[in-house]
Amino acid sequence: MAAKIIFFLLPPTFFLISAIATSSTPPLSSTAAVPNPELIVEEHRKFHYNGNSLIDSNRSINASRRQLGYLSCSTGNPIDDCWRCDPNWETNRQGLADCAIGFGRNALGGKGGATYVVTDSGDDDPVTPKPGTPRYGVIQDKPLWIVFERDMVIQLKEELMMNSYKTLDGRGVSVHIAGGPCITVQYVSHIIIHGLNIHDCKQGGNAYVRDSPGHYGWRTLSDGDGVSIFGGSHVWVDHCSLSNCRDGLVDAIRGSTAITISNNYMTHHDKVMLLGHSDEMVEDKNMQVTIGFNHFGEGLVQRMPRCRLGYFHVVNNDYTHWEMYAIGGSAAPTINSQGNRFLAPDNRFSKEVTKREDAPTSQWKNWNWRSEGDLMLNGAFFTTSGAGASSSYAKASSLGARSSSLVGVITSSAGALICKKGRSC
Repeated sequence: MAAKIIFFLLPPTFFLISAIATSSTPPLSSTAAVPNPELIVEEHRKFHYNGNSLIDSNRSINASRRQLGYLSCSTGNPIDDCWRCDPNWETNRQGLADCAIGFGRNALGGKGGATYVVTDSGDDDPVTPKPGTPRYGVIQDKPLWIVFERDMVIQLKEELMMNSYKTLDGRGVSVHIAGGPCITVQYVSHIIIHGLNIHDCKQGGNAYVRDSPGHYGWRTLSDGDGVSIFGGSHVWVDHCSLSNCRDGLVDAIRGSTAITISNNYMTHHDKVMLLGHSDEMVEDKNMQVTIGFNHFGEGLVQRMPRCRLGYFHVVNNDYTHWEMYAIGGSAAPTINSQGNRFLAPDNRFSKEVTKREDAPTSQWKNWNWRSEGDLMLNGAFFTTSGAGASSSYAKASSLGARSSSLVGVITSSAGALICKKGRSC
């Protein structure tokens, strides 16, 4: 184990406080998440945080739709069918890591490591966290599968800085990260975030924060994302309920890649998902992200997602609400939309699914954006561009799309699940 000094100079950033020991974890990926994509084959509620307590604000919204997925299995959702039918899921939690698909399918999380139980939802010391707190677990250098002892609301004082090879597994209890800064995945890899309610996230920063046992540093102001992926790779965000954060619900920037965002329920938010830091950030040209089996629900405005430069597979999602547009982008991203269901708003000026940013038609007409097997409802329409040949979308293909007619069933249990020990979930 060699010690080396690391400076983080890009905002939000750490300034050097100490030398840290670097372990022999695999390097971050700077190449395609899928080496030969041509060979790929098919493989719940919203709460509002008022500062003191959680208020259920959509008890009846989409109730009949989401009831389809309660305690269901063999639905055609390849992730859920991998583990939800097993009544012993609680004693085989790490088996979840074998169920990932898409570009983030190699995310190990804490597989092979010990189980760490969060027993203390409070007492969040960003520099000297105590054993039993979430922060103490996520900063450790070794793989850990992190679970929660009971239902809890975790209000962090600063960003929860993940170290590599960690899983946050909220199954079996109701865990809310809310009312403060939320989760940051910065320059680390192999992260699984599953079964959490993440909402009402605020800015953090202008403070010291620990990111490993041997290092803490000064954080500048964060954006206030639900999940911020900053130079991270092999990341899987699955079955989370996200809403009402200051900036994005899930943002991935600065060379992040090998990401799957699946089975999430997103509501009540403006700029939902940013994939790519800026039009000039060449590191994002290798970004590969799968967005699959999510429900984009009530109160959403735009960016589901908003893409730059890289390769994006948007597959079998249910879009039941947007105010401006659903899928947007700039700087010639490749967007492969397959088997989604798009329900346009009643506003006749907002029927278009797509939006090109910062480019005249003469430029964006060459961007590779395709819609294949998507179901368009209530006047929704997708403006395609670029090449029609499937070979042009090889790097934006990560799994076999199901028919859009199945999207209602496939996404019916999107969001944090209500799992009972000893029963199929």
